[in-house]
Amino acid sequence: MEEVHSVLFSIGPLEVTRPVVTMWVIIAVLGLASFLCTRRLKEVPGPLQNAAELVVDKLRGLYTDGLNRDALNRYLPVLGTFFLFILTCNYSGLLPGAGKLFAVPTASLSVTAGLAVCSLLITFYAGFRKRGVWGYIKTLMAPLPLFFLMLPLNLIEQLVRPVSLAMRLYGNILGEETAVEQMGGVLPVLLPVIMQVLSLLFGAIQAIVFTKLTAAYLEEATETEEE
Repeated sequence: MEEVHSVLFSIGPLEVTRPVVTMWVIIAVLGLASFLCTRRLKEVPGPLQNAAELVVDKLRGLYTDGLNRDALNRYLPVLGTFFLFILTCNYSGLLPGAGKLFAVPTASLSVTAGLAVCSLLITFYAGFRKRGVWGYIKTLMAPLPLFFLMLPLNLIEQLVRPVSLAMRLYGNILGEETAVEQMGGVLPVLLPVIMQVLSLLFGAIQAIVFTKLTAAYLEEATETEEE
């Protein structure tokens, strides 16, 4: 595990490890796939466009119950990108060479922390855009008679959220990778196959949990008093 996460090279003061390089490859693959699926959109879709539209429809259905229509239309690209990226990272652990030639990005705390910070910043952006800076800050002071007490508590809650997101995703994926590796050494024939199948379900669940929580934070940030 240490060799997998060792530094490969540096860009100035930044150290680049295998999880980061694997993450770059996944970003390039997803970017290329998106380009190929959407470069020639037609009213009668071909196989690639049809697949892309099916994915978008499924993602829209996944977050419909958590966001109002305006917020869903605006932030679905962000949530969909989160989901597809995390899902692909999780599933990369099923490929030959995982843990040796390359590392699963979501089994690295630096990667999950980066995703969690992005989730926090997007939530702040959504709140500022919907309510204005002062309007969003006032929501952190509610109820106003107790603002001197509620503001620090609400700020702590906002900062704890990305920590929770990062640690949950990191801990679950790292634990899964470790369990599969250890069990493979005990029963190298049947048990790894069972664990690989379970990993398909487990990886999808973790992607759903991360993005559903982000959607809930976005809904809270953009919800008006009338709603």
